[in-house]
Amino acid sequence: MSLLKIDSLTHRFGGLTAVSDINYELEEGGIYGLIGPNGAGKTTVFNLVSGFYNPSEGDIIFNGERINGLPPHEVASRQIGRTFQNIRLWSEMTVLDNIKISQHYQIGYGIADAFFKTKKFQKRENEITQKAMELLKIFKLEDLAYEYPSNIPYGIQRRVEIARALSLGPKLLMLDEPAAGLSTADVVELIDYIKWVHETFKITIWMIEHQMQVIMSLCEHIKVIDFGKEIADGLPEEIQNNPQVIKAYLGDGEI
Repeated sequence: MSLLKIDSLTHRFGGLTAVSDINYELEEGGIYGLIGPNGAGKTTVFNLVSGFYNPSEGDIIFNGERINGLPPHEVASRQIGRTFQNIRLWSEMTVLDNIKISQHYQIGYGIADAFFKTKKFQKRENEITQKAMELLKIFKLEDLAYEYPSNIPYGIQRRVEIARALSLGPKLLMLDEPAAGLSTADVVELIDYIKWVHETFKITIWMIEHQMQVIMSLCEHIKVIDFGKEIADGLPEEIQNNPQVIKAYLGDGEI
């Protein structure tokens, strides 16, 4: 059984069809790429899967369960982690608190417990803090636990965002343009970092990325869409030499 199955996925914004009849299957443990020119519909696909939009047509099946129409927090509770093209760390919270807050869906106490700071509240908060610190140690970010995101380099902020997504204990990690805004040196580090995450956490990774160096270095299978429709699907070397893909990106030439 596939971990994620997208079946005839279509989404319309008014009269505009942003995504049309997309099909995709992700097996457990792989690294997959979704690429295409600007405006191709890639992030719309991610937003549909992660619950920000409800599909106009089609089904999204995750781990055997239909998740169409579930709100983002419910999707996350199904063990789907997500990062965004524009880093969305809470700047007024420390790195540690950014990791802790992602566990809100499994917090296990109510408003009254929080207000009166009951033993249940204190015990659960200590557990959450300990889990967050352990994760920061794994990522070698423990020295930054009490720093604010705005005070740390952009490339490190990316690592914090990925760590936050992983604090959910996901089976699927969705990365939306993780190399956006990074320097050449940071991109090389990012490739190694994602390889390490994949090997360490044994999870499925699905990414959108414009930098072909990242996609070709990491992904074992790639789907290409343009104007919301699939134009190619296959292994990295097949995609790299596909005339339709080359035309979509460059009009002519080579990726």
